[in-house]
Amino acid sequence: MKLITPVIADSAQQPFRLSDRIVLLGSCFADSIGARLTAAGFSTCINPFGTLYNPLSILEAVRRLDSGEPFDAADCVEMGAGAGRICSFRHHTSFARSTQEEFLQHANEELARAREAWMQATRVIITLGTAFVWYHDGQPVANCLKRPAAEFTRRMLNVSEISEALQAIISAHPEKRFTITVSPIRHMGDGAHANALSKASLMLGAKDLPADYFPAYEIMMDELRDYRFYADDMLHPSDTAVRYIWERFLEVYVDPAGLPAIAANEKAARIASHRPNLK
Repeated sequence: MKLITPVIADSAQQPFRLSDRIVLLGSCFADSIGARLTAAGFSTCINPFGTLYNPLSILEAVRRLDSGEPFDAADCVEMGAGAGRICSFRHHTSFARSTQEEFLQHANEELARAREAWMQATRVIITLGTAFVWYHDGQPVANCLKRPAAEFTRRMLNVSEISEALQAIISAHPEKRFTITVSPIRHMGDGAHANALSKASLMLGAKDLPADYFPAYEIMMDELRDYRFYADDMLHPSDTAVRYIWERFLEVYVDPAGLPAIAANEKAARIASHRPNLK
C-alpha cells in the first residue's frame, strides 16, 4: 500500500564530500539546510547577506562576493516604521544596527569573511523563494526595510529573466558545482494562485541549467502534503518536514560510504548542543 506520492530526485552526478566547502544563498530554507550541513561536518557559509528571496538579489549578492567591494555610506538606509535602525537594500533586516558605523562594520566584516569562503567554495546551493521582486528607484531590493510602500514598485520576473540570472551566476563560476532548489515555504501574501505562479516560474527558470536540481518544494507538496508537516503558521515546514527533506537530500547527494561519518558528526553536534554551561 502506498501512502504517499513519491517524488523522483535524480542522483547527483558528483556526490557531496565532507571535504567540500559549501556556500548557501537564498530563502530561510537555505538557513535550515545549511545548519544541518554544518552539523553533519561540512564547511559552510550560510546567507552572508541574510535571507534573500528572489533571483536578482541572489545574483547581486554573488557579484558582491566576486568583487569584494565594501559597503559604504551610500548603501545605508534608515529603516521605516520607527525602527530607528540602519540597514541596506542588499541585506536582510537581521543585519540592521543602531548606527551607520555599526551597520557598515558588521556588513563589511561579514562580506570579507564570506568572500574568502566564496573564493574557496567547491559547492553552491541556491534556494529560490519567490519570483516577485520589489524595486526602489528602478533597482531590485532584497528587503523593503519597512519603508513606505509608495517608495517601491513590484513585479514578477518572467521565466527567461529567472533563467538568465541563474545562468549568469553559474557560467561565471565553472570551478564550482551548483545545486538549485525551490523553497518549500509558501509565500501567500498575494494568495495561493500568485504563489503557484511564482513557484512554477522559478521551477521553469531553473530547468535545463548546467546545475543539479533538488526538488524540495515538490517533496513538500507531494510527499508531505499533510498540514501536520507544517509549522504553526501553516506556511513553513515543521522540524519533522525539514528533517525528512534533509534525509532525502542525503539520499540524493551523498555517497552511502560517507553516511556513517555524517551520522557520527550529527551525533556529536547534538551532544554538544545539550552540554550544560558550567561557567
